Amino acid sequence: PSIGCHETAAAVAANKRQAKGSKTMTKQHSDIYSRVTQNIITAIEKGAGDWQMPWHRTGTGLNRPNNINTGNHYRGINILNLWVSAQAQDFSTGTWGTYKQWKEQDCQVRKGEKSSLVIFYKTDEIENTDGELETRYIARASYVFNADQVDGYEAPPAPVPENPVEILDNVEQFIKRTNATIKHTGNSAFYRPADDSITMPEQSRFLGSKTSTATEAYYSTLLHELSHWTGAKHRLDRTFGKRFGDNAYAVEELVAELSAAFLCADLGITVEPRQDHAAYLENWLTVLKTDKKAIFTAASQAAKAADFLKALQPLAQKEAA
Repeated sequence: PSIGCHETAAAVAANKRQAKGSKTMTKQHSDIYSRVTQNIITAIEKGAGDWQMPWHRTGTGLNRPNNINTGNHYRGINILNLWVSAQAQDFSTGTWGTYKQWKEQDCQVRKGEKSSLVIFYKTDEIENTDGELETRYIARASYVFNADQVDGYEAPPAPVPENPVEILDNVEQFIKRTNATIKHTGNSAFYRPADDSITMPEQSRFLGSKTSTATEAYYSTLLHELSHWTGAKHRLDRTFGKRFGDNAYAVEELVAELSAAFLCADLGITVEPRQDHAAYLENWLTVLKTDKKAIFTAASQAAKAADFLKALQPLAQKEAA
Protein backbone atom coordinates (compact mmCIF):
# COMPACT_ATOMS: atom_id res chain seq x y z
CA PRO A 1 0.00 0.00 0.00
CA SER A 2 2.79 2.43 0.83
CA ILE A 3 4.41 1.83 -2.59
CA GLY A 4 1.11 2.42 -4.30
CA CYS A 5 0.57 5.66 -2.42
CA HIS A 6 4.12 6.76 -3.29
CA GLU A 7 3.51 6.11 -7.01
CA THR A 8 0.24 8.03 -6.91
CA ALA A 9 1.87 10.99 -5.19
CA ALA A 10 4.69 10.99 -7.75
CA ALA A 11 2.21 10.89 -10.59
CA VAL A 12 0.25 13.78 -9.10
CA ALA A 13 3.44 15.79 -8.68
CA ALA A 14 4.49 15.04 -12.26
CA ASN A 15 1.09 16.09 -13.56
CA LYS A 16 1.31 19.36 -11.62
CA ARG A 17 4.77 20.06 -13.06
CA GLN A 18 3.52 19.27 -16.55
CA ALA A 19 0.45 21.49 -16.12
CA LYS A 20 2.62 24.33 -14.80
CA GLY A 21 5.02 23.92 -17.71
CA SER A 22 2.15 23.87 -20.17
CA LYS A 23 0.70 27.09 -18.69
CA THR A 24 4.15 28.73 -18.88
CA MET A 25 4.55 27.77 -22.56
CA THR A 26 1.01 28.92 -23.33
CA LYS A 27 1.75 32.29 -21.70
CA GLN A 28 5.00 32.59 -23.69
CA HIS A 29 3.14 31.86 -26.93
CA SER A 30 0.42 34.37 -26.00
CA ASP A 31 3.00 37.06 -25.26
CA ILE A 32 4.73 36.54 -28.61
CA TYR A 33 1.46 36.56 -30.57
CA SER A 34 0.29 39.68 -28.73
CA ARG A 35 3.50 41.58 -29.36
CA VAL A 36 3.62 40.85 -33.10
CA THR A 37 -0.09 41.56 -33.57
CA GLN A 38 0.10 44.79 -31.59
CA ASN A 39 3.09 45.87 -33.68
CA ILE A 40 1.04 45.51 -36.86
CA ILE A 41 -2.11 47.08 -35.37
CA THR A 42 -0.09 50.09 -34.21
CA ALA A 43 1.46 50.48 -37.66
CA ILE A 44 -1.94 50.39 -39.37
CA GLU A 45 -3.56 52.78 -36.88
CA LYS A 46 -0.63 55.18 -37.10
CA GLY A 47 -0.96 55.13 -40.86
CA ALA A 48 -4.49 56.51 -41.05
CA GLY A 49 -4.88 58.74 -44.07
CA ASP A 50 -2.25 58.61 -46.79
CA TRP A 51 -0.04 55.94 -45.18
CA GLN A 52 0.86 53.09 -47.53
CA MET A 53 1.16 49.48 -46.52
CA PRO A 54 4.80 48.31 -46.68
CA TRP A 55 4.32 46.15 -49.73
CA HIS A 56 2.84 49.07 -51.65
CA ARG A 57 5.87 51.31 -51.64
CA THR A 58 8.84 51.70 -53.94
CA GLY A 59 12.48 51.30 -52.96
CA THR A 60 14.99 48.52 -52.45
CA GLY A 61 13.48 47.60 -49.06
CA LEU A 62 10.49 46.13 -50.89
CA ASN A 63 12.20 42.78 -51.50
CA ARG A 64 11.18 39.82 -49.37
CA PRO A 65 13.23 39.81 -46.16
CA ASN A 66 16.14 37.37 -46.21
CA ASN A 67 18.66 36.16 -43.66
CA ILE A 68 22.30 37.24 -43.94
CA ASN A 69 23.58 33.87 -42.73
CA THR A 70 21.51 31.40 -44.77
CA GLY A 71 20.39 33.60 -47.65
CA ASN A 72 16.90 32.14 -47.22
CA HIS A 73 13.76 34.29 -47.29
CA TYR A 74 11.76 34.65 -44.09
CA ARG A 75 8.28 33.14 -44.28
CA GLY A 76 4.75 33.68 -43.02
CA ILE A 77 4.23 36.28 -40.30
CA ASN A 78 7.94 37.15 -40.30
CA ILE A 79 7.67 38.66 -43.80
CA LEU A 80 4.91 41.02 -42.73
CA ASN A 81 6.48 41.89 -39.41
CA LEU A 82 9.88 42.71 -40.93
CA TRP A 83 8.24 44.76 -43.69
CA VAL A 84 6.40 46.80 -41.06
CA SER A 85 9.60 47.25 -39.07
CA ALA A 86 11.56 48.23 -42.19
CA GLN A 87 9.05 50.88 -43.16
CA ALA A 88 8.74 52.30 -39.65
CA GLN A 89 12.54 52.81 -39.53
CA ASP A 90 12.95 53.66 -43.23
CA PHE A 91 15.37 50.81 -43.94
CA SER A 92 16.57 50.52 -47.52
CA THR A 93 17.38 46.80 -47.50
CA GLY A 94 15.58 43.53 -46.80
CA THR A 95 18.63 41.78 -45.31
CA TRP A 96 18.42 40.80 -41.64
CA GLY A 97 20.42 38.79 -39.10
CA THR A 98 20.85 38.18 -35.40
CA TYR A 99 23.61 39.96 -33.49
CA LYS A 100 25.69 36.77 -33.62
CA GLN A 101 25.09 36.26 -37.35
CA TRP A 102 26.27 39.80 -38.15
CA LYS A 103 29.32 39.20 -35.96
CA GLU A 104 30.10 36.09 -38.01
CA GLN A 105 30.01 38.29 -41.13
CA ASP A 106 32.62 40.61 -39.58
CA CYS A 107 29.95 43.28 -39.12
CA GLN A 108 29.05 45.15 -35.96
CA VAL A 109 25.55 46.16 -34.86
CA ARG A 110 25.74 49.82 -33.90
CA LYS A 111 25.26 50.73 -30.25
CA GLY A 112 21.70 51.71 -29.37
CA GLU A 113 20.06 50.02 -32.37
CA LYS A 114 16.75 48.31 -31.61
CA SER A 115 16.11 44.76 -32.80
CA SER A 116 13.05 43.43 -34.62
CA LEU A 117 11.14 40.33 -33.59
CA VAL A 118 10.91 37.16 -35.66
CA ILE A 119 9.26 33.87 -34.79
CA PHE A 120 10.60 30.36 -35.28
CA TYR A 121 9.23 27.02 -34.18
CA LYS A 122 11.04 24.25 -32.33
CA THR A 123 9.77 20.74 -31.70
CA ASP A 124 9.63 19.37 -28.19
CA GLU A 125 8.46 16.05 -26.77
CA ILE A 126 6.09 16.41 -23.85
CA GLU A 127 4.62 13.61 -21.77
CA ASN A 128 0.83 13.65 -21.78
CA THR A 129 -1.47 12.49 -18.97
CA ASP A 130 -1.34 8.89 -20.29
CA GLY A 131 2.44 8.82 -19.97
CA GLU A 132 2.95 8.95 -23.76
CA LEU A 133 5.32 11.35 -25.49
CA GLU A 134 3.74 13.89 -27.84
CA THR A 135 5.62 16.09 -30.31
CA ARG A 136 4.57 19.72 -30.10
CA TYR A 137 5.62 22.82 -32.01
CA ILE A 138 6.67 25.61 -29.69
CA ALA A 139 6.90 29.23 -30.83
CA ARG A 140 10.17 30.93 -29.95
CA ALA A 141 11.16 34.54 -30.32
CA SER A 142 14.38 35.67 -31.97
CA TYR A 143 15.67 39.18 -32.52
CA VAL A 144 17.27 40.44 -35.72
CA PHE A 145 18.86 43.62 -37.01
CA ASN A 146 18.62 45.12 -40.46
CA ALA A 147 21.70 45.65 -42.62
CA ASP A 148 21.14 49.40 -42.23
CA GLN A 149 21.78 48.99 -38.49
CA VAL A 150 25.30 47.53 -38.78
CA ASP A 151 28.76 48.74 -39.75
CA GLY A 152 30.98 46.84 -42.14
CA TYR A 153 28.30 45.49 -44.48
CA GLU A 154 28.38 46.22 -48.19
CA ALA A 155 25.17 45.30 -49.95
CA PRO A 156 25.54 43.65 -53.36
CA PRO A 157 24.40 45.90 -56.21
CA ALA A 158 20.70 45.48 -56.94
CA PRO A 159 20.09 43.88 -60.35
CA VAL A 160 18.72 46.39 -62.81
CA PRO A 161 16.41 44.76 -65.37
CA GLU A 162 17.43 45.63 -68.92
CA ASN A 163 13.85 45.67 -70.07
CA PRO A 164 11.09 46.25 -67.44
CA VAL A 165 8.49 44.98 -69.90
CA GLU A 166 10.17 41.59 -69.80
CA ILE A 167 9.53 41.45 -66.04
CA LEU A 168 5.83 42.04 -66.61
CA ASP A 169 5.89 39.49 -69.42
CA ASN A 170 7.20 36.99 -66.89
CA VAL A 171 4.25 37.83 -64.65
CA GLU A 172 1.93 37.24 -67.59
CA GLN A 173 3.48 33.81 -68.13
CA PHE A 174 3.29 33.10 -64.39
CA ILE A 175 -0.46 33.76 -64.42
CA LYS A 176 -1.08 31.90 -67.66
CA ARG A 177 0.62 28.73 -66.42
CA THR A 178 -1.84 28.43 -63.54
CA ASN A 179 -4.53 27.57 -66.16
CA ALA A 180 -7.05 29.67 -64.23
CA THR A 181 -10.14 30.77 -66.17
CA ILE A 182 -9.88 34.56 -66.46
CA LYS A 183 -12.57 36.65 -68.14
CA HIS A 184 -12.14 40.32 -69.06
CA THR A 185 -15.40 42.21 -68.88
CA GLY A 186 -17.19 44.88 -66.85
CA ASN A 187 -15.59 47.20 -64.31
CA SER A 188 -15.14 44.94 -61.27
CA ALA A 189 -12.49 42.40 -60.27
CA PHE A 190 -13.61 39.26 -58.42
CA TYR A 191 -13.32 35.48 -58.11
CA ARG A 192 -16.59 33.55 -58.63
CA PRO A 193 -16.60 30.14 -56.84
CA ALA A 194 -19.78 29.02 -58.68
CA ASP A 195 -17.95 28.57 -61.98
CA ASP A 196 -14.42 28.74 -60.60
CA SER A 197 -13.56 31.80 -62.69
CA ILE A 198 -11.88 35.17 -62.27
CA THR A 199 -13.43 38.30 -63.76
CA MET A 200 -11.21 41.29 -64.49
CA PRO A 201 -11.79 44.65 -66.20
CA GLU A 202 -9.81 45.21 -69.38
CA GLN A 203 -6.34 46.63 -68.87
CA SER A 204 -7.49 49.87 -70.48
CA ARG A 205 -9.68 50.55 -67.41
CA PHE A 206 -6.65 50.60 -65.06
CA LEU A 207 -5.18 54.09 -64.70
CA GLY A 208 -1.56 54.85 -64.00
CA SER A 209 -0.37 57.23 -61.28
CA LYS A 210 2.79 58.82 -59.89
CA THR A 211 3.78 55.58 -58.15
CA SER A 212 2.59 52.86 -60.50
CA THR A 213 1.86 52.17 -64.12
CA ALA A 214 -1.51 50.93 -65.31
CA THR A 215 0.03 47.53 -66.06
CA GLU A 216 1.44 47.23 -62.52
CA ALA A 217 -1.94 48.09 -61.03
CA TYR A 218 -3.57 45.52 -63.28
CA TYR A 219 -1.25 42.66 -62.36
CA SER A 220 -1.38 43.36 -58.63
CA THR A 221 -5.17 43.20 -58.76
CA LEU A 222 -5.11 40.02 -60.82
CA LEU A 223 -2.68 38.36 -58.38
CA HIS A 224 -5.08 39.27 -55.56
CA GLU A 225 -7.98 37.52 -57.32
CA LEU A 226 -5.77 34.59 -58.28
CA SER A 227 -4.93 34.17 -54.60
CA HIS A 228 -8.67 33.89 -53.88
CA TRP A 229 -8.77 31.22 -56.63
CA THR A 230 -6.30 29.04 -54.68
CA GLY A 231 -8.78 28.74 -51.80
CA ALA A 232 -11.28 26.63 -53.76
CA LYS A 233 -12.29 23.31 -52.18
CA HIS A 234 -10.47 21.23 -54.83
CA ARG A 235 -7.28 23.27 -54.30
CA LEU A 236 -6.33 24.48 -50.79
CA ASP A 237 -9.89 24.23 -49.37
CA ARG A 238 -9.45 27.44 -47.38
CA THR A 239 -12.31 28.38 -45.05
CA PHE A 240 -12.50 30.63 -41.99
CA GLY A 241 -16.20 30.52 -41.05
CA LYS A 242 -16.08 28.46 -37.87
CA ARG A 243 -13.31 30.41 -36.19
CA PHE A 244 -13.90 33.94 -37.45
CA GLY A 245 -17.66 34.00 -38.02
CA ASP A 246 -18.74 37.35 -39.44
CA ASN A 247 -15.10 38.31 -39.94
CA ALA A 248 -14.37 35.35 -42.25
CA TYR A 249 -14.70 37.51 -45.36
CA ALA A 250 -12.26 40.09 -43.98
CA VAL A 251 -9.72 37.36 -43.15
CA GLU A 252 -9.97 35.90 -46.66
CA GLU A 253 -9.44 39.37 -48.13
CA LEU A 254 -6.39 39.80 -45.91
CA VAL A 255 -5.03 36.43 -47.07
CA ALA A 256 -5.50 37.39 -50.73
CA GLU A 257 -3.90 40.81 -50.18
CA LEU A 258 -0.89 39.34 -48.37
CA SER A 259 -0.48 36.55 -50.93
CA ALA A 260 -0.56 39.10 -53.76
CA ALA A 261 1.93 41.21 -51.79
CA PHE A 262 4.32 38.27 -51.46
CA LEU A 263 4.06 37.54 -55.19
CA CYS A 264 4.46 41.22 -56.09
CA ALA A 265 7.68 41.28 -54.09
CA ASP A 266 8.93 38.06 -55.67
CA LEU A 267 8.14 39.23 -59.20
CA GLY A 268 9.44 42.76 -58.76
CA ILE A 269 6.12 44.60 -59.08
CA THR A 270 5.49 47.96 -57.35
CA VAL A 271 1.95 49.14 -56.81
CA GLU A 272 -0.07 51.77 -54.98
CA PRO A 273 -3.04 50.97 -52.69
CA ARG A 274 -6.35 50.33 -54.40
CA GLN A 275 -9.24 52.74 -53.76
CA ASP A 276 -10.97 50.24 -51.49
CA HIS A 277 -7.86 49.78 -49.36
CA ALA A 278 -9.20 51.94 -46.52
CA ALA A 279 -12.17 49.57 -46.12
CA TYR A 280 -9.79 46.62 -45.95
CA LEU A 281 -7.80 48.31 -43.20
CA GLU A 282 -10.91 48.88 -41.12
CA ASN A 283 -11.91 45.22 -41.43
CA TRP A 284 -8.39 44.03 -40.69
CA LEU A 285 -8.22 46.04 -37.47
CA THR A 286 -11.51 44.52 -36.32
CA VAL A 287 -10.19 41.01 -36.93
CA LEU A 288 -6.76 41.65 -35.41
CA LYS A 289 -8.21 43.12 -32.21
CA THR A 290 -10.74 40.30 -31.88
CA ASP A 291 -8.27 37.45 -32.42
CA LYS A 292 -4.60 38.09 -31.68
CA LYS A 293 -3.57 35.02 -33.70
CA ALA A 294 -5.53 36.09 -36.78
CA ILE A 295 -2.54 37.74 -38.44
CA PHE A 296 -0.51 34.55 -37.98
CA THR A 297 -3.28 32.52 -39.61
CA ALA A 298 -3.62 34.98 -42.49
CA ALA A 299 0.13 35.19 -43.14
CA SER A 300 0.49 31.41 -43.04
CA GLN A 301 -2.43 30.87 -45.42
CA ALA A 302 -1.14 33.64 -47.71
CA ALA A 303 2.25 31.95 -47.94
CA LYS A 304 0.52 28.67 -48.81
CA ALA A 305 -1.50 30.40 -51.53
CA ALA A 306 1.63 31.97 -53.03
CA ASP A 307 3.50 28.66 -52.83
CA PHE A 308 0.57 26.86 -54.48
CA LEU A 309 0.69 29.23 -57.46
CA LYS A 310 4.47 28.96 -57.72
CA ALA A 311 4.25 25.17 -57.62
CA LEU A 312 2.23 25.33 -60.86
CA GLN A 313 5.18 26.90 -62.67
CA PRO A 314 7.99 25.11 -64.54
CA LEU A 315 11.27 25.02 -62.66
CA ALA A 316 12.77 27.88 -64.65
CA GLN A 317 9.76 30.10 -63.87
CA LYS A 318 9.94 29.27 -60.15
CA GLU A 319 13.63 30.25 -60.07
CA ALA A 320 12.84 33.50 -61.87
CA ALA A 321 10.14 34.29 -59.29
